[in-house]
Amino acid sequence: MPSMRLFIFLTLASLSALPAVEYDLFIQNAQIVDGTGAPATSGSIGIKDGRITAIGKVTGAAQEVIDAAGQYVAPGFIDVHTHSEKICDVPAAENFLRMGVTTIVTGNCGMSRTDVARFFGEIEKTGTTLNVATLIGHGDVREQGMGGKFIRAPSADQLATMKKLVDQAMKDGAVGMSTGLVYLPGSFAKTDEIIMLAQVVARYDGVYASHMRSETVGIFGALDELTKIAREAQVRTQLSHIKLSGPTAWGKAAEVLTYLDKARQEGLQITHDLYAYTASSTGLRQAIPDHALEGTRTDFAARLADPAKKAEIITGMKAILQRSGRKDYSYAVIARFAADPSLNGLSIPEATQRVRGSDRLEDQIEMLLDIEKRGGGSGIFHGMNEADLTTFLKHPLTMIASDGGPRVLGEDVPHPRSYGNNARILAQYVREQKVLSLEEAIRRMTSLPAKTFQFKDRGVLRVGACADIVLFDLAKISDPSVFSDPHHYAGGFSQVLVRGIPVIRDTKLTSARPGGPLRKQSGM
Repeated sequence: MPSMRLFIFLTLASLSALPAVEYDLFIQNAQIVDGTGAPATSGSIGIKDGRITAIGKVTGAAQEVIDAAGQYVAPGFIDVHTHSEKICDVPAAENFLRMGVTTIVTGNCGMSRTDVARFFGEIEKTGTTLNVATLIGHGDVREQGMGGKFIRAPSADQLATMKKLVDQAMKDGAVGMSTGLVYLPGSFAKTDEIIMLAQVVARYDGVYASHMRSETVGIFGALDELTKIAREAQVRTQLSHIKLSGPTAWGKAAEVLTYLDKARQEGLQITHDLYAYTASSTGLRQAIPDHALEGTRTDFAARLADPAKKAEIITGMKAILQRSGRKDYSYAVIARFAADPSLNGLSIPEATQRVRGSDRLEDQIEMLLDIEKRGGGSGIFHGMNEADLTTFLKHPLTMIASDGGPRVLGEDVPHPRSYGNNARILAQYVREQKVLSLEEAIRRMTSLPAKTFQFKDRGVLRVGACADIVLFDLAKISDPSVFSDPHHYAGGFSQVLVRGIPVIRDTKLTSARPGGPLRKQSGM
C-alpha cells in the first residue's frame, strides 16, 4: 500500500511540473509588422480566446505553434470598398482570404441590403470566414422610398421614409451610408437630399462614403459637392476609389490631392481609397445617358422603338464618349452578359464585329443598346493611367480597397482586382517598384481603415486586439489574376487567421467559419 501511495504522489508531482497551456496558438520567429507604420520587429505572438495576449520577446506553451521563420506577420487586411451583398452565396470568400483580407465593408456605391438586421442575421446563420461590415446604400434607400420614378426630388413623406430606413440601418449596426451618384437612382438626387440623409448618419458618428458624380473632367465639381455634404452634414467622409477616368482628365491627380488636403486643413474629415489597377468595372449601361434608363427595361425598349427618342439617346452616348476624349468603345470589355456568355471577355468592338459583322461606332452603340435591352451586363473599362494611380497611392490617407466581391472560380470574366488587389500592392508597389515601404503599405490596409470605420481592436497587432492575422513571404507574393484570365488566387500567404482561428492553414483553405457581422462599435 505505501508503494501505491508513493506512485500516486509521484504521478501528481510529474503532472504539476508540466507547463500550463498559456495560448491557443503561438506564432514564433516572426517579423512583426504591427499595422501602425512602425518598422518591423522580431518576436512572437500568443493568442487566447480569439485575442492577442502576448507579443514581442515572449515564450509559452500552446495547443498549436506556427513557425513564421522567413515570413512577415501583420494584422488581417481590411477592405473598405467591396460589393459583397451576396456573401452568403460564397461564404468561404476564398479570393479575399488568399490576398490577406480578413474584414470587408460592403454596401458601397449606393447599393446595399436595406434591412441590415436581416442581412446580418443571414450571415450569422450561414457562417462566413470573414468579418463583414456594411454601409446602407442611398440608391436602394431611394428606390424603396420613392418607387420606380426617380427624376425628381422626394416628397416630404418619401424623404421621411428614407430617413427612417437610414436611421434603422444605423441602429442595426451599419457603419455609415454610401452613395453612387453616377448610378440610377442616385444620379437624380439633389445635394440637399443627400445632406439630410448624411445628417442621420452623422448622429451615429458614421461614415458617408461616396462614388462621386464625376471622376472625369467634372471631378472638381464633384469634389465641391462632396465637401459641401461633409461640411453641412458634419459627417466623416470617404471618397470611394479615387481616380481620373478618360484621357481628358488624366494628369490632374496632384491637383485633386491638393484640393482634398485644403479641405482637411479647413477641418473636414475626408479619407479615400484606391485599387491598384488602371481599369474600373461597372455596368455597361454607364455608356447610356441616365434619362434613357429610368423605369423598367420595358420602358427602355419603348424609348428605343421611338425614332426621335432613340436618336436623342444615341446623341447622348456620343457626347459621353466625346467628353472622355474617346472615339469608340475599344476601352470597354464585357465581363458578364447573361443573355450571351460567349461574348464575355470580348471588347465592345470585338463583340460587335462577331454579332453584327461590323465594328463601326454606330454598330457598337447598337450593340450596347441591345445588351441593355436584353437584361444588361457588366464591363471592365480601361480608363485610367499609371502616373495618376501612383500619385494617388503615395498619399498617406489612401487606403487599399478592391471594389470587388466574393468570386467563384471560372464564373464570368471579372476584374482581377477581386483576386489580386492587396497582393498586387505588395508585389508591384512595395517589392518591385518601391513606391511604398512594406510597413506603410500594411498601415494603409489595416490601422488606417480600422480607425476610419471605427473597428474596435482591429487593424493592429497589440495585446488585447482581435487576432485577425496574416502570415506571408514578401518574396513569394504574387497576383497571377489578369484581365484576360482572372480566375487565379493570389500567392504567398501561408496562414490567415480570423478571430484567432486559421481559415488558411499552411496555404490550404480550412472548413472554419469564424467570421460574421461586424456591427458598428461592436467588439468581436
